Amino acid sequence: MILGSDPGLVRLQTAGGVAIAVTIALAVEYWVAIARGADPASRMVAMMVGAILSMMGSQALGGLAPMPKVKTAVWFPVAMGTGMVLGKLLAYQTVTMLVGFVAVMFTAVYVRRFGPKFFFYGFMGWMGYYLSSFMKAQWPAIPWEVFDTVLATALVLALSVAFTGPRPQRTLNHVRKGFGIRGRRYIATAGDVLQADSDEARNRLVRKGRSQRAQLAEAAMMIEAWSATPGALPPDWTPHGLRRRVLDLQLALNGIALHGIELVGAPAPLRSAAVTLIAALSHERYTDLDQELLGGLVDRFDAEVARVAADPAQAGYIGPAVRLSSSVRSYLELGRGLGDKPPVDDPADFTPAVMLAMGNLPSSVPTVRGVEARGSSWNPLSRLDFTTRQAAQVALAGTLAILIGRELSETRYYWAVIAAFIVFAGTGTRAETFIKSANRVIGTIIGLFLGLGLAHLTAGHTMWSLFVIVASMFCGIYLIRVNYAYMVLFISLMITQMYSLLDELTDKLLVLRVEETIIGALCGAAVALVLSPVSTRDAAGLAQRDLLGSYATVLRVLAGEGGAAGADQLLRAMDTKLHALRVVAVPLGRPLVVGSSPDVVRYQMTLYGNATHSLHSLAFAMRVVIRGTAVDAALRALADLVDRLAAAPPRLGKQDVEVDGDLLHALRSWQVPQGRHPEPVVSALARFQGIMSELYAPSHAEVAS
Repeated sequence: MILGSDPGLVRLQTAGGVAIAVTIALAVEYWVAIARGADPASRMVAMMVGAILSMMGSQALGGLAPMPKVKTAVWFPVAMGTGMVLGKLLAYQTVTMLVGFVAVMFTAVYVRRFGPKFFFYGFMGWMGYYLSSFMKAQWPAIPWEVFDTVLATALVLALSVAFTGPRPQRTLNHVRKGFGIRGRRYIATAGDVLQADSDEARNRLVRKGRSQRAQLAEAAMMIEAWSATPGALPPDWTPHGLRRRVLDLQLALNGIALHGIELVGAPAPLRSAAVTLIAALSHERYTDLDQELLGGLVDRFDAEVARVAADPAQAGYIGPAVRLSSSVRSYLELGRGLGDKPPVDDPADFTPAVMLAMGNLPSSVPTVRGVEARGSSWNPLSRLDFTTRQAAQVALAGTLAILIGRELSETRYYWAVIAAFIVFAGTGTRAETFIKSANRVIGTIIGLFLGLGLAHLTAGHTMWSLFVIVASMFCGIYLIRVNYAYMVLFISLMITQMYSLLDELTDKLLVLRVEETIIGALCGAAVALVLSPVSTRDAAGLAQRDLLGSYATVLRVLAGEGGAAGADQLLRAMDTKLHALRVVAVPLGRPLVVGSSPDVVRYQMTLYGNATHSLHSLAFAMRVVIRGTAVDAALRALADLVDRLAAAPPRLGKQDVEVDGDLLHALRSWQVPQGRHPEPVVSALARFQGIMSELYAPSHAEVAS
């Protein structure tokens, strides 16, 4: 289902809003241009202005309330109109026009420091300058072009207020359904692991399960963010109660999947009973669980566990089997009360642990902002803040793209400049910029190749060409979160249709576009690698320190330094830090970074995921533990060890690194204090301690597997 890949339907709504806004803007701008007697060239410019402003404006206004929409949209014509006027003022001399182009690029990036809407203002100003200078607009046409921006703004604002206003309760319901779909897929994969007929198939399914665990956590964090939105929750529900419920559901689903996989190699009857139980759970929504059927399957599974327990040779499977049964029973218990109001844990104000950016979880940029660029000892630019530094990088990349691109074409070099500008949008590290540059080149080549064939099919059929243009824009916006290359591919399809409508489409023109795109992408990648680069390893190191620090904080709160509601808040904050680490570590999981092993990165990220789950399990078990036991002192001691580990975390992708022998010995020697403690507490602590030891000094055998 679509909710599984797009919880909240944010991508679908954004892409649909863009497609509708652009379609209406194209039609209205065209007929208004005809009504005022504009020539064909002016009509095309008016349509381009309307399409560009509608595409960016509909994204900028998404999710806002009506009045904030108005306050944001009123500056659209100002931003784009300013760019147009500047473009015309500086267009008389090539040198001044090009210098102005670079200056506008710098400014467009620099203003992003003032908030998300300034990302769009800067982009609009840059596009206005581009249209005015490169389309050779005359002064009499400038007022009409500014009018076109006002008209497009009015259209996109009206559409946004009427059709894409904030509906937080509906969106939250969609996200919760998406969470359920992802959870069922996740545990279904665990059942498939138990039935795999080869090690290769099993390992492939295990990797799939790790990805699904991350996706489940992402949906949980989106619920966290939306639950803080006014009007999102049903009457009498509280965000604290919903947070507690989602934490418990997430813990139960993770327990079912993780402990189920641990039964690989168990006796066939026990494994078969586990497969049957997990399969039944994966086919039922947790709001409609057949308690009688599932309860019977749990009893059958427990009976098999009892039979296995009689065989000392199978003792290693008893613990995972008991934990699987416990996780399933917790899941069933949660399912009985999901229609009821979640319990109120704390009447205090609710602060979400994560904030969304345009309806999506944050990218790597918030993490990278705190990373110091390389070369600060000799390069003063490296000591600038992130936004200013990236603005300087964009300006230099744009300058190089102009100089090199003009050697290839004095009329189409702006394609190189656009490529150099775009690769710095939404990227933080040099590896991310390199990957985006490569995706832009790949998407452009494939898109133009497919677009050429499609253009021959739609030649002479204007309505079909317009349909392809709008459909390509929809698909590009919808798939950009999946892979940026898809966005570029569909934009390239759209461009070929536009040139086909203008009767300018030739093989030579498409080859030139590819060449200019490669030049711009290489310029952007080169500047990111050389001028004040931000290392992916440095960013990952910062994210690791934050995550390990959150582990220590959670341990101390569970030791009595805080209440239960505080623990819930910190657990969700811990999840967001794990997500941040996953995002910045993506390039390290590919064979791109010298000296980094993708296998080691994946293994280390698995350990971090398991450690996070262990602390979730510990927090759940500690809810019924009486304070003041010897466990509290042990938790504080373990927190101190994790703090020491956070000061110098193991490098991602590196297996053979120097370790602090005293710290490693202390980690491995730490023990749960003697006494009668609840088994879930003891097992969660033992797993966490083992994971921390393995994370600091991983074994070659485990990484290889």
